Amino acid sequence: MELFLKYPIDVQDELLLTLIAIAKSTEFGKEHKFYKIKNYEDFTKRVPIQKYESIEPLIERCRKGEQNLFWPGKIKWFAKSSGTTNAKSKFIPVSDEALEDCHFKAGKDMLCLYINNNEDAQLFTGKSLRLGGSSAIYEDNETYFGDLSAIIIENMPFWADFSSAPKQEVALMEEWETKMEAIIDATIHENITSIVGVPSWMLVLLNRVLEKTGKDHILEVWPNLEVYFHGGVNFNPYREQYKKLIPREDFKYYETYNASEGFFAIQDQNNSEELLLMLDYGIFYEFIPMDAYEGEDSKAIPLSEVETNINYAIVITTNGGLWRYLIGDTVKFTSTDPYRIKITGRTKHHINVFGEELIIENAEEALKSACEKTNSRVKDYTVAPIFMNGKEKGAHEWIIEFENKPKDLSFFTEILDNALKNCNSDYEAKRYNNMTLSMPKVNEARDGLFYDWLKQKGKLGGQHKIPRLSNKRTFLEELHLLETH
Repeated sequence: MELFLKYPIDVQDELLLTLIAIAKSTEFGKEHKFYKIKNYEDFTKRVPIQKYESIEPLIERCRKGEQNLFWPGKIKWFAKSSGTTNAKSKFIPVSDEALEDCHFKAGKDMLCLYINNNEDAQLFTGKSLRLGGSSAIYEDNETYFGDLSAIIIENMPFWADFSSAPKQEVALMEEWETKMEAIIDATIHENITSIVGVPSWMLVLLNRVLEKTGKDHILEVWPNLEVYFHGGVNFNPYREQYKKLIPREDFKYYETYNASEGFFAIQDQNNSEELLLMLDYGIFYEFIPMDAYEGEDSKAIPLSEVETNINYAIVITTNGGLWRYLIGDTVKFTSTDPYRIKITGRTKHHINVFGEELIIENAEEALKSACEKTNSRVKDYTVAPIFMNGKEKGAHEWIIEFENKPKDLSFFTEILDNALKNCNSDYEAKRYNNMTLSMPKVNEARDGLFYDWLKQKGKLGGQHKIPRLSNKRTFLEELHLLETH
């Protein structure tokens, strides 16, 4: 890590040329004349930026058993990832190199960073409770697919399995609600020192643990619990609920940024909201400024040209055979020495029906402000536009499930609206004198509405998330329908 912190650009440049050299004899490498690529400029001229749809035919051939298409060596694992807004599944190739040099390496680095920052840590005196996706592994043409967390658990070295709870057979159970009960039964009498998983689903598990044990907080069940390694969704909306569940002043939260396509960044400091971009995991990074984003027709820049506080879409080239692939996430750099980032949202997940350019980061910031001022807590939410109708202005409609409800919903809405104006000048301009946008409409959801919605869609557990912002009303209408039944 010290090497890439000192020479970040050299490490990335060398990595790109290594990936090209390894894959030059693959079908993709021959088609794009990898043997002619000598530097980054050559690479950008020969290889186009791509979305999943562009590479799907090659991936489907690989899933049927063909090899050496986009990466040499046999690829037999595919991480099944359902795009949050798209019901159609993606199958992301996971090579042996991606498992070893990216995902497993990241797991070790995460522990190293934590222990380096907390020398009195007692992490290894107990076990780590892992909450992976509720996906079994499926075989198809002698290739296997499943949730990434299930693939990692399936391939985990024995020493890692030994220090984790529950055991593999429970962790890989398919039916989410049965698995939840089995995990609780397997762990409530263990000495759990760390927990790992997506915040929304971990919250469900921890609340269930308290129900089952009759305890007031989690430290009464696991007194030596010291750290929560989390990722997958923005943690800020859940922070207060976790503080209540785990009332320990020195309890540590460590964020990771990983996806089916690779492991990208890890929080490298205590009590920080910035993530260190990991530059030696077999992933070469490029970035597209979001104000010039045009999907596959965009112009990307290398790491050496990024600036702080600009919203970028990420493009990755990986040791799993993804070439200049748009993953759909957006980030901002908080520092360029070293390269630290914050996740700001998704290229798809924003609302820009009226030119307001509302991104997830704005929504989370405004919610935080409204909650603080009304002594309320949000459990889940989604936002969609109310389209203009005749002389009626447009607006944003929110459905919010509260953990702790505000006394006055209209006062909460007013603060939310003002906070959105403060953090987004485009939104403020559209709201000026109700010119384009009227006041947001906030609906209070019944308890469990979002959980029921995910259950109805067969999306309980794992990496499944509530879509926060959408330019369409599909999710919102489905929730309204469920609310009335």
